Amino acid sequence: MGTDPAGKPSVLFVCVHNAGRSQMAAAFLASLSRGTVEVRSAGSQPAEKVNPAAVEAMAEVGIDLSAEVPKMLTAEAVKESDVVITMGCGDECPVFPGKRYEDWELEDPAGKGVDSVRPIRDEIKARIEKLITELLPAQHADAQ
Repeated sequence: MGTDPAGKPSVLFVCVHNAGRSQMAAAFLASLSRGTVEVRSAGSQPAEKVNPAAVEAMAEVGIDLSAEVPKMLTAEAVKESDVVITMGCGDECPVFPGKRYEDWELEDPAGKGVDSVRPIRDEIKARIEKLITELLPAQHADAQ
């Protein structure tokens, strides 16, 4: 599995602005998989900067998003990923045969304060932990 030269599975997180949910999900997957998964995130209409409440909520759990920048979704990014996880980008996400697609229905943190973003962050972390067990079953079993 994986189009990465090292044979790692690759995951692309997509939301409209690439400023909240997809950034948090990518950061959690990169951190919790310890480099064993190639991680990308993008947006169909990227914002100018990452949501400050998302940055603050992630800092509370020891993950620094302050240097991240929202990126434009490209067909290439989808093509290069094994798993594409959308978070409210609707029909704006290109679909390619042979990819695993999931749509995670998560509240949009846009315009919300950190108190409202924490439960979204925690839900994303739980989903990422489950995704890692699916993508890396052998490594997960070894860690038990």
